[in-house]
Amino acid sequence: MDNFGIVQLQQREGGAPPRSARDHAFDLYWLALLITGRSAVALDVAAGVVESRMAGGAFFSEWMAAWARRVVIAKAIASIREDLADSALRTAAARPENAPLMRAVEGTLTKHDLERAVVTIDAFPRCALVLSIFEEVSMQDAAILLDADPALIRKAQGIGLCNLTRNLSSARNGRSMTALAVAPQMELPDARA
Repeated sequence: MDNFGIVQLQQREGGAPPRSARDHAFDLYWLALLITGRSAVALDVAAGVVESRMAGGAFFSEWMAAWARRVVIAKAIASIREDLADSALRTAAARPENAPLMRAVEGTLTKHDLERAVVTIDAFPRCALVLSIFEEVSMQDAAILLDADPALIRKAQGIGLCNLTRNLSSARNGRSMTALAVAPQMELPDARA
């Protein structure tokens, strides 16, 4: 189960059913989409990884699945490197704003709601959020992957969480999230630094 209970694993007697290669491929596509924010790029990244890992048949071992996720992360980040650099500059220049961290979002949250809420976040905070929260990548590893100082990663995480909260709350209130696709403008007070 992930940090936000977004994906709830359904246990059957004797454990969860085995995951198919198709399930793994879709998970890789979704990960690439959350990082890049672009469906066509995500499809190219995921397809390339799946094709290279499927040469021996349709079986995806746990080790292969974990490795494929790491390859998708690296390729997805590489595919938006220019956007990340521009977004990192906006993030570094953003002024702190008092905004609540992940408050409870009322109602049912669908994968589509989450996807829309995440992809509307500016590239650098989105990647920091996806890497640290959804993929549980360490601060140091996220800094290496995003070629940034850990302090900027921490700032971007705060901005990403605030934007995610705002986007999900707006979705629950029936407002469009497309209007919320703003450059980072807020950050949590730096109490965690």
